[in-house]
Amino acid sequence: MLRPARKPRTTPASRKSALLGAAALGAALTLTSTTAQADTSAPRHYVALGDSYAAGAGVPGQSAGLCLRSDHNYGSLVASALKAGAYTDVTCSAAKISAMTEPQYAGTEWGGTAQLDAVTGDTDLVTIGIGGNDLGTSPLGIAEVIATCIGGTVVNPQGTPCKDVYSHGHWEWDWSSWSWSWQYGTDDLVDRINGAAPQLADVLNRIHAKAPNARVLVVGYPSVVPADGSACIQRQPVTPGDVEYLHGTLGRLNAMLSSTATANGATYVDTATPTTGHDICSDNRWIEGALPGSPAVPFHPNATGAKVMADTVLATLR
Repeated sequence: MLRPARKPRTTPASRKSALLGAAALGAALTLTSTTAQADTSAPRHYVALGDSYAAGAGVPGQSAGLCLRSDHNYGSLVASALKAGAYTDVTCSAAKISAMTEPQYAGTEWGGTAQLDAVTGDTDLVTIGIGGNDLGTSPLGIAEVIATCIGGTVVNPQGTPCKDVYSHGHWEWDWSSWSWSWQYGTDDLVDRINGAAPQLADVLNRIHAKAPNARVLVVGYPSVVPADGSACIQRQPVTPGDVEYLHGTLGRLNAMLSSTATANGATYVDTATPTTGHDICSDNRWIEGALPGSPAVPFHPNATGAKVMADTVLATLR
């Protein structure tokens, strides 16, 4: 038969020890709380820069015309949580790194000026999420890559049509074995990622020059697709092989963003890790697929995804 545990004997010494321990714990918690508040004190002027992933494309409520800017994107949520004195959001869908220094949509009220124009001497916090659209050569940016992958699936549903295009897949005759083999050349997307690095470095240096006292965070891209392509079979119109190719490409892009941030006085925010398992092929999606189940542009974060990204930015600031 189970017996209740015997109550430990209390002595004056043990009571004194417990009180001292409680006091020490309370002091430590107070210090930790104060430190956390100090680290995340309200910024005087927070500026959010970036593309559709930063803009919260498709997430209600939308504004700024083709920029598809949401009032629930991660920047807005961070500004609200920190109680920013002033908040300027110039994020815009389809923005490339060039949109930081040149007008994206000249002659319009949205995207009609360079995004960096929003950064001023009193800016003390900047988040920037950019680089994905530089994978494409057309104004569509990353949507061009996605369209190529989906289109290739129609003609080659069992292969890697997207990888074949960007890595220049071709048949090559091997004289030593007297047989044909499928070979790849240089990867265009890898080259474009490498080419974007010095452009991003220049932008970060310009931010530091305009706002010397600003803390600058480079926000990476979430886990759009899983590492295992088989998870997407009959879920998304991309072949398993191309899913894995895209996963590797986004991994390289995030690695470039991280290294460039570190080398240029900025802090990298990893949003891929906290969104792993909630990609476009998941049963619990924070990134919507080709046919969104909740308001968001295809292959972009929904409201939950935007909140997770905001929470990750806040955790990084602490």
